[in-house]
Amino acid sequence: MIKLYGTPPTRVTRVLWILNELGVEYEIHPVDLLKGEGQSEAFLQLNPAGKVPVLVDGDLVLTESAAIQLYLAEKYPQAGLIPEGLEDRAQMYRWIFFLMTEIEQPLWRISRNTFLYPEHKRLPQDIEQAQSECKAMLAVLEQHMKNRAFMAGDRLSVADFNAAYTLDWAREEMLLDEAPRLTEYLQEMYARPAAPMTIAQGFAEMGGFAE
Repeated sequence: MIKLYGTPPTRVTRVLWILNELGVEYEIHPVDLLKGEGQSEAFLQLNPAGKVPVLVDGDLVLTESAAIQLYLAEKYPQAGLIPEGLEDRAQMYRWIFFLMTEIEQPLWRISRNTFLYPEHKRLPQDIEQAQSECKAMLAVLEQHMKNRAFMAGDRLSVADFNAAYTLDWAREEMLLDEAPRLTEYLQEMYARPAAPMTIAQGFAEMGGFAE
């Protein structure tokens, strides 16, 4: 059985969503990074970077949430989450990479300098810059999605499940106020029966975040 290491509402949520959509059985092994569990000797043998998610499928150990999403979509092609046409597939990859590099990275900078780093290591001046950069890239995605139902092609793909989590993160940082189509799209994605809990719901289950 597939084993998934990590705890929502981290990026393990991206993988949980794909697994739920595919109807695949899996075991989830919680890893609390804030308690240092990602630095345990046993976990570092799975991922020397000490980060989640980690997927173990037989002899395969795979890290990086987008890579895991793509692997699962290829392993279970009957769900059609990877476009058959080369051009649509290229667009799927394009938007996954865009989400990870242009939108997720400034979100990480905001989180690190807001609560993840110890207070003496935070750079408050970087938060405003990261917010500005993220909004600019969200505007690009807003324009792309203005008359579209899906990120790539005319049906759901891995890019949509990647986007939903990333945009939920942006919503938590109050960065979607000027992106009505992305807000609507996010609501549509989380209305799906297999949708996981939102980031806000995840933190609520944890009892909120304590610095």
